[in-house]
Amino acid sequence: MIGYVMLGTNDLARAARFYDALLGEMGASRFMDTPQFIVWAVDPAQTSLGVTLPDSGVPASSGVGTMVALAGGTTARVDALHKKALALGATDEGAPQQRGPGFYAGYFRDLDGNKFNIFCMN
Repeated sequence: MIGYVMLGTNDLARAARFYDALLGEMGASRFMDTPQFIVWAVDPAQTSLGVTLPDSGVPASSGVGTMVALAGGTTARVDALHKKALALGATDEGAPQQRGPGFYAGYFRDLDGNKFNIFCMN
């Protein structure tokens, strides 16, 4: 259903380093790379994630109530990706754990304050 998600950043180079390392762990790589934005995907025909400098002249900010969920596949992978995000400078918003029947997830905020969830159905 979702084709891609774009998140604002005020520092494209910093965001690129963060997402190259984190999304690389998930098998994703850059498939669009411009001076304005960068987009990563495992398969460009599937859902992708991008970061962009605002073109409105207004600084980027995280959306209140907005969250992007990344499919981790397994509990071990969720744990590893959450740990990787924190090692890259993300802020912990909730350690990985069972959060309901069949739902295991951890939460973090990226370097620009965008909220993420890494999850798996188990």
